This record gives sequence, structure tokens and C-alpha cells, in this order.
Amino acid sequence: MSLFRRTPAPAGAPHCFTRLLILAACILAISAPLSAAERSRIQVNDYVIDADLAPKTHHITAKAKVKFTALDDISTAVFELNNALRVTRVTSEAGKVMPTERVTQDFTVRVSLPEGMSKGQSQTLTFDYEGVLEKADDSPVEGLKLASIGPDTTYLLYPARWFPMVGYNTNRFTATINITVPAFFSVIGSASKPVQPHPASSGNKTVSFNWDTPSFPGTIIAGTFVETSASNLKIYFKPNHKELAQTYAETAAKELAFFSSIYGPISTANMSIVELPDDTVPAAWAPQLAAITSKAVSEKVNYRLLANTVAHQWWGASVSPAAKDDFWITEGAARDSEVRYVQDAAGEAGFEEACKDMAVGALAYDNIPLSGVTKLDPFSPEFQSLVTDKGGMIFHMLRWQLGDAGYDRTMKSLAQQYAGKTVTTEQFRSLAEQNAGQKLGAFFTQWLDGTGAPEFKNKYTTYRMGNNKGFRIVGQINQDLDLFRMPLEIRVDTDGKSEMKRIDVVGTESTYSVETFGKPRRIVLDPNNWVLKNSPDLRVRVAILRGQQLVAQGDLAEALKEYQKALDANHNSSLAHYRVAEVFFLQKNYQSAANAYREALNGDGEPKWTEVWSHIQLGKIFDITDQRERATNEYRQALQTNDNTQGALEEARRYLNQPYKRDRETVGQ
Repeated sequence: MSLFRRTPAPAGAPHCFTRLLILAACILAISAPLSAAERSRIQVNDYVIDADLAPKTHHITAKAKVKFTALDDISTAVFELNNALRVTRVTSEAGKVMPTERVTQDFTVRVSLPEGMSKGQSQTLTFDYEGVLEKADDSPVEGLKLASIGPDTTYLLYPARWFPMVGYNTNRFTATINITVPAFFSVIGSASKPVQPHPASSGNKTVSFNWDTPSFPGTIIAGTFVETSASNLKIYFKPNHKELAQTYAETAAKELAFFSSIYGPISTANMSIVELPDDTVPAAWAPQLAAITSKAVSEKVNYRLLANTVAHQWWGASVSPAAKDDFWITEGAARDSEVRYVQDAAGEAGFEEACKDMAVGALAYDNIPLSGVTKLDPFSPEFQSLVTDKGGMIFHMLRWQLGDAGYDRTMKSLAQQYAGKTVTTEQFRSLAEQNAGQKLGAFFTQWLDGTGAPEFKNKYTTYRMGNNKGFRIVGQINQDLDLFRMPLEIRVDTDGKSEMKRIDVVGTESTYSVETFGKPRRIVLDPNNWVLKNSPDLRVRVAILRGQQLVAQGDLAEALKEYQKALDANHNSSLAHYRVAEVFFLQKNYQSAANAYREALNGDGEPKWTEVWSHIQLGKIFDITDQRERATNEYRQALQTNDNTQGALEEARRYLNQPYKRDRETVGQ
């Protein structure tokens, strides 16, 4: 299982929602092995895990029987394990205690094998371990809580390394996981057969999850949930969200049906949609399981986040990457699946905005080739943007190159031929060529091994043809990448019907000719955003995205520099001014924040939500500085916009009735 989405923060999301998506983007980094540069020398085949959870003390006591195979001749077996967990002993199949070494720097446990193992040989080791899982202090991903045992909600996410593991998201395994919890807890995990709880000690129960097809069934979520069943779906929401369960079930069912129509059905039709607390990642997935944060559970369904998570049933749980440099295949396919669902659910306007979001993420670090991600820190924004958004754009552009029919054949073949298997980049390219009936070496070389993106410039002359036959446009498209080759769409807007023409752009100069009956008024290159390209507008949005990522990392000074780049490109950008104001607000520099919110209100008004949220934030500043009358005036102006983006109107009403107090929340919560 990979945590997710690697969705970049859309440039059009207000602060509360944007932080959620930035964090979602950050989570993709978890999908890579901790020791990314070091190839694992063992393959884990199967687990039998018995875990006893004590929610009141946040404690876990566990025993894990790990069957593994040597990939080389070895004398030591290395497993990753959360630093909050202490191994009490490791025993062999014969019951012999094995020498172990705990290396906290890389979250590993090294088990010495006195008799060694030959390549291809298998054996089983039993780990006894225990510890307290409550905070992020010992998390394998700094600052992110991936495992927590609590009296209300417990989550043991696969990337938390809460059991000994290797090859994160590349080592497929089977598992039997027995979880002992209080009897009133619901427990959710991956199970090939119906789960049958049975009594344990007084007041407890044990729930067994058996997964018999190699995948990533390493996530367990438990706690006090209201269970809602709808066809083959089960929704586990907290009591305060139980009324929303049916709506989310309907949305998830539509997404499953949509993806099944393109890729074919998944091996299991049963799914659980689970609510995660807000102190962890925005979303997570495992076989049969899609979990989203409480912040994403609202009357307005966050169908994009849910779609991306659901799509990982195909791209992750079923088909998985063979190595770190293949992560772009599954993460990019999930991202593209999300965007395709947006097109189906929200139409072309929603599709256009989703494509721009993806392009912004793809261009955020466009000086690094996607084929070079093995050299990157897997927890870096560069890695995240490349494998998810540039990966998604490669699938998006492949759809344009092949046409919908050829592309759908390719994706269905990928989903079916590699179901339950790993896939390499070379295997995917070969599969795409077989289904497309054309060589795609130039395409993959350009977008996997190359850097940057073209910025198209169009020079043209319009001629009136005789005998009332209309007009001919003769033009030349220029761009600065000498090896570039892609089909490009041209739209000519006329007094009457718009004309569309598809041409091949090859090298730095490409000529074209278009005939129209009506007089041409405007020529638009790539109007439907099928090709990854640079533009002044995207440069502004890229700088804002990078600034948002830096804010999420706590580097406010560098974030301001990125926002300034956006303002240098477009001083009238309401979004850039709004982001600057957010940073000043976080720094408690209220005068500068107020000035920047005013600039946002006086800017280009893009996106529209900057108006309502600027008024709300100004109201908060006036409340903090004991200017209640001015604060209420701002809240009233917010209400007058009638813009309820991310609950803006409810927020304004709340503080109109009760003054905002700084210690109650922080911007971005």
C-alpha cells in the first residue's frame, strides 16, 4: 500500500483545503523504501501476526512470524521496523534465539544468520516486540504520525512499519493478521474471506484478517465507528458523520464502476471506506480499503481525493511498481484516473482545472528527469511531484497521443496482464507499443529522460481566399526543445464555427496551415491542455505551489521568496497575495498580513474564493487586535459574496456570532 495521493495542492484551494492536499502530496514519498539506494536482499513471502492492542495505554504487544526468501547468498537479514517498537527476541524455526542489532538511524533490525542462507533458500523468523504508538516522534517519516493506538481510534498504517518489513510497496506478500482489541471496537483490514471475530480475554475480542493473494495488506484501522452497509460497500464513519455515509457510499460506488468500465473489475468487489482522524495523513489505501481524513468528510463530497484513493485498488494493490524508478507508473496512473473521473463527473471545465493542477505539480521541479528519481530523497517534494504529477501527465499525454480507444486498450491490458504482479517501465512501454501499433520510444525518452517543457510561440498570417471560399492561416510554432516531438491541437475561433486542427510539432520550428470559412478572431494552441507546456500563468502557479510546500515544511522565509517570484510574474495575482498573507498571519505579523489580504481583494480575483476568505481572515485579524466592529464588517462582507468554498459562509457566521480567538486554531488547520 502506498499512502497517497500525490496530488499537488491545487492553486485554487483555500488555505484549509490546500494544506490537506499539500500533505497528501507529501505522503507519496512514503511509497519508497527507506533505504532507497540499497536493494533489498530478501523477499518476504508471508506473515502471521498476532497483535494485542491496549488503547488506554497506547501499547502494542505483538508476535510476527515472517517467512522470507534470500535473493542473494546472505549472512544477515535486514528488516525495517518503527523505532517506537522494541524487539524482545527473534527466534528461528527451531526455536533458537537469533543475534539481532537495532539500527535506529534507518529504522532497521538486523538479524544475524549464523548458518547463512543461499540464494533461493527460505526460512521463517519469529519476532516478539512491543512498544507505545501514540506520537510521531519515532515515525519513519519525520513529522508524520502513521501509527497511533488510542481509546477512540487506532490506526496502524503500512508505512508506519508497525511489523518487520522490506521493500515498501514493491515486496508483495500474503498475511494473516490477528488483532485483539476491546470488544466494542470495529476493526477494518484486508480480508480474502469474511471476517469472524471471536472472544479473547475478558472485555476483548480477536479479529482475524487473512489475505491469500500477494499484495500489501498491512493496514489496520480500529475504533468506535458507525458502520453503514450499501451493496458491496461498508462505510465506517464517526458518529458525527454518520448521516454522510450514504452519500460517500454512492460516490465510491460510482468511482468503482467508472474505473471498472475502463480497467476491468478488481479481484474483489468488497470495499471499506473508513474515516481517519485529522492527526495523520489525508488518505491511505490497502486492498479492499480506502481511508480519508475527517476533514475530507463533509456535505460536499471530496470526490477527487476519494477517487484517487479508490483508484489505488488497481494501481498499487493490484499492479505495483517493480522498483523505485517505476513508482511513476502506479502513482501516475492513479493521478490520471482521478483526473479522468473529474472529466466524467464535472465535465470539461472541471477536467481543465484538474489538468492544470497536474501540470503545475509536474513543472514544479522540471530540471530533474523522471528517470533520475532513484537519486532523490524519497521524502522530498521533488520526488513527489515527479512520480505523481509528471507521471500523471505522461499518462494524460499518452492518451492524447494514442487516442481514447488505443489508450483504453493499453490501460486495460496493463491492469489485467499485471494484476497481482509488479511492472517495470520497460514492460509498460512494450505493452503500450503493442496496443498502440506504433513505436513510442521517442515519447518515453522525451518525458522520462528529458527535463523541462516547451513554451509555444505562434506566428501566423491570415489570407483571404478568392471566390468567397473563406480564409487560410499560415503559421509557424516555435519552442526551444530541439528534440521535442508531439502532436498539438490548434483551435481557430472565428465569427462562426471554431475550427480544430491536429498537427505534429517537431523540433524548434513547425509550420502549419488551417482553412476556415469565418474570419479568424483568435488562435489557441493546445486549448484542451493535452501537452505539458510552460506558460506565464503556469509559472505563477508553480511558484505558489512551491511556496505552499515550503510552508507545509515550516520554512516560511523560503516560502515568501517563492511567492515573490509569483508576484514578479504577475503582481496582480490575488492568489499570490493571499498566500503571502497566510505566511504573515502564521508569523503573527498582522499588519503585513492585513495589507496582503487587501492586495488579494484588489487583485485579479482569481480564484474567486480569495475574496470571501480574505474578508474572513481580515475579520480574524481585527478580532485578534480587539477591533470587533471592523471584524464584524469583514464577516458581513464575506457573507455578501455568497461563496461557500470549503465552508466559508459557515466560518463567517461562526465568527460573526462569536469573536475569533487566536489560540482556538491556526491558519491551515
